[in-house]
Amino acid sequence: MAADFHRPTRFPPGMFDAIQGGDDPAALSRIAHDTAAALLSRVRADPDPEVVRRLVSYADTHGIDTIAELWANSSPRSLPGALWRIYLLRTLIRQDATGTGLAFQRGTEVSHTIDQVVAGAAIPTGPDEVRDLADTILHGVFAGDFAVALDRAAAFCRVTAAGYADLADDADASDAVNPDRPAELTRRALRLTELADELSSCARLWRHDSLD
Repeated sequence: MAADFHRPTRFPPGMFDAIQGGDDPAALSRIAHDTAAALLSRVRADPDPEVVRRLVSYADTHGIDTIAELWANSSPRSLPGALWRIYLLRTLIRQDATGTGLAFQRGTEVSHTIDQVVAGAAIPTGPDEVRDLADTILHGVFAGDFAVALDRAAAFCRVTAAGYADLADDADASDAVNPDRPAELTRRALRLTELADELSSCARLWRHDSLD
C-alpha cells in the first residue's frame, strides 16, 4: 500500500472504501508493535505539549504514507493497528471535512444512540467541528485516556456511517446524474462501521492490558 503514496499524500478517489482490515497474522511485523509501544509509552510518560502537537499533525507534514509503512499491515486489533486507524480516520476527515461533517450531522439526526455524545463533536457539525474533533481524539491518544480516545473515534465512525447510509438512501431516490453515488456512500458507511468495530475492540483490549 505504501508504495502507492507520495509525500505529502492525498487519498485518490475510492481509496478509503478499498482499504482492507489487514487481518493476516503472517503480515504482522514485530517492528510495528515495538515502534507503536515505544512511541506511545514515551510520549504518554512525558506528554510535552509541543511533542504531542507535532505527533497530531505528523501526517500533514510527512504524509500518511510514512505511518502506513510502519503500521498499516498490522492486525486491526493491535496497538499499531489502532494507531494506524486513528491516523487514517483523521486524514479522511481533514481531506473531506465538508462531506464528513455533513454525514456526521445527518447521522445525529437519524441515529438514536449515545454515540454522538460519546464522540463529542459540537452540534451542529460542520467542517471546522469535525476537524477539531479529529485533532482532539488524536491528542487524547498521546495525552489522555487512550481507551476513551478509541471509544470516541469508534462513536464518531458509527454516527457518520449512519449519516452516509441515510444519504445513500436519498441519493438512490434522486441522483440520476451520478447513479454510482448511492453505492459509493453505502460502501463508505460499511467501511466506517467496520472501523468502529475494530476501534471498540482495541479499546476493550487496552482496558484489559491486552492490546499488544
